[in-house]
Amino acid sequence: MPAGPPAQPPLFPERELPAVAPARVPAALRETAARLPAALRLGTSSWSFPGWAGLVWAARPGVRTLARGGLAAYARHPLLRAVGLDRGYYAPLPATALRRYAEQVSEDFRFLVKAPEACTRAAGVAGAPRGQPNPCFLDPGFAADAFVGPALEGLGDRLGTLLFQFPPPPTPAPEPGPFAERLAAFLQALPRAPCAVEIRHAAWLTPEYAQALVSGGAVHCLTVHPRMPDLDAQCAVAAPALRGPLVARWMLGGSLGYDAARDRYRPFDRLVDEDPRARAALVRLCRDADRRGQPALVVVNNKAEGSAPLSVFRLAEAIAQGEG
Repeated sequence: MPAGPPAQPPLFPERELPAVAPARVPAALRETAARLPAALRLGTSSWSFPGWAGLVWAARPGVRTLARGGLAAYARHPLLRAVGLDRGYYAPLPATALRRYAEQVSEDFRFLVKAPEACTRAAGVAGAPRGQPNPCFLDPGFAADAFVGPALEGLGDRLGTLLFQFPPPPTPAPEPGPFAERLAAFLQALPRAPCAVEIRHAAWLTPEYAQALVSGGAVHCLTVHPRMPDLDAQCAVAAPALRGPLVARWMLGGSLGYDAARDRYRPFDRLVDEDPRARAALVRLCRDADRRGQPALVVVNNKAEGSAPLSVFRLAEAIAQGEG
């Protein structure tokens, strides 16, 4: 098995974490939470944002304080029952670090954990020479040892989904057929775990890709992102890989890049560019998952509309009201 990047050291030292007080939750949001399907979990793609003061935090803690001690306060919000864990994208997280996260949340909380880029980037991973082929790309042995095993051990029942996000490939891109075949073999060789796949290359969204996910026991992660077709188009092609649990990420709206969106939306305390079309599609998908008796896990990025918590609140209200 090729050697990958070294695992990250634990984020939290053994001393006590700094306390972060949660914001007061309005009665209307508590009522909304009570009306949502029990198997629906909404959340954000991270939590270390001081601008969420008054929405998630009672005060305005610093970024480092939130990174170290904000998760427990975040998880106390009745509408934030999941979170995306992207910290391990550039280097794998050990089971001990993941266990510390799990210990800060309730048994009902779920994590969407992003795989290291060494699993999903064909070339140019962190720490390697620019453009150098990545020997760990789609290597099931590396993925099992560096990612799947530690996540299962560290998070236990609080693991919601393991996410393999494939970024735009280098030029020339692998053809859709060979990519689907290799993806199927990769997924089939992994230990049994809840897995989702997100692609950022529209040409790979094919019936063969959907069948690869089915054969590997994974689901397609629906993503709102300018590089991909809209959610309805994704559903039409990937339908066979959408019959199980719903996994969706509302990442980036419009035509802005991440840096431009960050600069436009910071400090992420209000909705700037609302996307009613994406919201309506997600509402329909969540309600359909409930009708099918399947769990749903949806995480939202600040770059979707300007403030991930406010996007979650609006989405939850629309689902609770029966819209879509």
